[in-house]
Amino acid sequence: QVQLVESGGGLVQAGGSLRLSCAASVSRFSFRTMGWYRRAPGKQRELVATISPSGGTNYGEFAKGRFTASRDNAKKTVYLQMNSLRPEDTAVYFCWTNPDVWGQGTQVTVSA
Repeated sequence: QVQLVESGGGLVQAGGSLRLSCAASVSRFSFRTMGWYRRAPGKQRELVATISPSGGTNYGEFAKGRFTASRDNAKKTVYLQMNSLRPEDTAVYFCWTNPDVWGQGTQVTVSA
């Protein structure tokens, strides 16, 4: 059974950092593109970052220069390091893999 489990969310002050993790119970993890998305209250889901099997990354504009996606294929885990957090980064962050597999999400709240 394919499963993604996020962790690492929480409450942080503006300017702080958090590191999210996504543990994947999937086959052929090292061959999968993985991604992070988020949904803020009242807004549509948006791309945060994707990371290819080779480690290539793609970021949403708001994430560039502040967020870093990485992966550990041996641990079947992807990470999202988030620095310089802003109140507008408050959202539920979801882990994703193809074709359409989602985690349950982890709440990130950034206080002003």
